[in-house]
Amino acid sequence: MNALKRTFYDLVRYPSAVLGLSIILGLLLVAVYALVTIPYDEAVRLWRGGEDVWYLNPKYAAPSWVNFFSIKKAPVSFAVSTADGTMSKTVTPSSEDIATTDIKYSFDYQYDTFPQEMILYYTATFKDKLPFASVLWTTPDGRKIKIANMAVDRRTAFRFSQDPKLQKTLKTNDVMEGLFADPKAETPTPVKGIYTLEIIGTTFESGSTLDTQYVSHGELYGLAGTDKYRRDLMLPLLYGTPIALAFGLLAAIGTAVLTMSIAAIGTWNGGWVDGLIQRITEINLVLPFLAILIMVGTFYSRSIWLMLGVTIVLGIFGATIKTYRAVFLQSKESSYIEAARAYGASNSRIIFNYLIPRMIPLLIPALVSSVAAFVFLEASLAVLGLGDPVLPTWGKVINDAFTDGALYQGRYYWVLQPAMLLMLTGLGFAMLGFALDRVFNPKLRDM
Repeated sequence: MNALKRTFYDLVRYPSAVLGLSIILGLLLVAVYALVTIPYDEAVRLWRGGEDVWYLNPKYAAPSWVNFFSIKKAPVSFAVSTADGTMSKTVTPSSEDIATTDIKYSFDYQYDTFPQEMILYYTATFKDKLPFASVLWTTPDGRKIKIANMAVDRRTAFRFSQDPKLQKTLKTNDVMEGLFADPKAETPTPVKGIYTLEIIGTTFESGSTLDTQYVSHGELYGLAGTDKYRRDLMLPLLYGTPIALAFGLLAAIGTAVLTMSIAAIGTWNGGWVDGLIQRITEINLVLPFLAILIMVGTFYSRSIWLMLGVTIVLGIFGATIKTYRAVFLQSKESSYIEAARAYGASNSRIIFNYLIPRMIPLLIPALVSSVAAFVFLEASLAVLGLGDPVLPTWGKVINDAFTDGALYQGRYYWVLQPAMLLMLTGLGFAMLGFALDRVFNPKLRDM
């Protein structure tokens, strides 16, 4: 315990270690938050659900924080509903069977561009007679526009921009301009102020109800934006954190521990055991590591756990096994090893209690530094189209962005956000690894 405290105090003397630890701690907190708030099955459902899950979201929406850096303010998406009370609803009975439902929603529009689309989702309950709804739109300059009159089924969706009657009423094919722009202005610009959407519904049966959900698809959405499938990119950014850290940590620990153990066993036993390990290592060194992973992902399975297993197997017999062997050859001839053999210590006790612990100062910095490399490896496989098709990961987001040509269409947020997280992860583990190397290697402390 005292040794751990002393190591920690030595470590925090380096600003790079403090920064690296802060970054890693932040990533761990994000990972815990993602796992607690988004169960695995829910994350998979949201990522693979498609438009039936993300129907409230706009397509290709940039993050809402973009407005802080832009002079021209773009509209932010929102959704309101009578079901949750965000839209006012008043029901007035006219007779025993007939009732009038008045639904209103007012909002302050202070943006310089037009929404992508506006949609009304009706939900009605009835036996035989369909409810009837009339939609009225009031602009800040006092114009009242009749949007539509329609019979409402149990589930009905009305898209403003796709209604030919509304286009004819507004005398334009661009319904959003017709509803928000000043008709007298030469250049269509939104009129800023309070807009009111009013729905007057009539039900013709006792117990019949009418509810509405109003969705405005703006150019911006949430903290991370959306993709072509309307998926909230905050999901893969959050849930990709525990996946990336788990892959990197498990691969680094599994590779380092097994490599050191095999090197120690081969060095201590010598003879054909050591020779076999060295021949396997030399063969493995000339095998194309990434090409083998690509072949496994292409011809067998792209499961992230299979890729993790293959990565560990291929990484065990890497170049570091020869480095460990060289150190173990020196330790093998040490006096404390001779003393252990003299009092009858078994081979396994000597290997795991005397040889391997001497390598911990060399192991820990290399292990921490290698985590980032394995995180980048998992992301690289996903960028190449070999990522796990089920899980939302950082690399999968980048792959989807490149497939859709996001950079050529100015959607930089789609690529930059996961790329920044990857770079931040690499920076955190690299800075902590360099600081640990200085702590455990006295020759580097004054450099």
